[in-house]
Amino acid sequence: MTLAQRAMERLQAWPDLMPGPASCGTGRALRSVRDEIVHFHSARDVDLHLTRRAIQRFHYDLAGSSAIHLVPGSSWVTVHLDCEADVDLLLSLVSIALKAHQTPPAADEPRSVGCNFHRVRVLPLDAAAGG
Repeated sequence: MTLAQRAMERLQAWPDLMPGPASCGTGRALRSVRDEIVHFHSARDVDLHLTRRAIQRFHYDLAGSSAIHLVPGSSWVTVHLDCEADVDLLLSLVSIALKAHQTPPAADEPRSVGCNFHRVRVLPLDAAAGG
């Protein structure tokens, strides 16, 4: 079982989350009554809809983690799962995300344009190796 599968299995047991397809078209999602919260894109990469407000609040801590990738202007963070501690980090952040989504966004807050999956440019293996 991959780390992402382990995290998804644990999160599906939470009463506030429901599984379904990811709206971006890649992978599975878990959503609350209001919003999609988590997208599982691969065996290691997970996008979490943390909200801009929560990202601003925890920016220093998030930026200091090697497991977290921040995309400027995004209300999502990407969590790279390399070990069990990263799964625990993801679960903690999902709890923060659920709390953040209980408050409606501010009127002047830009609408989220989707997860980070389509905002990352994937290079072919030979191009990434310099060949």
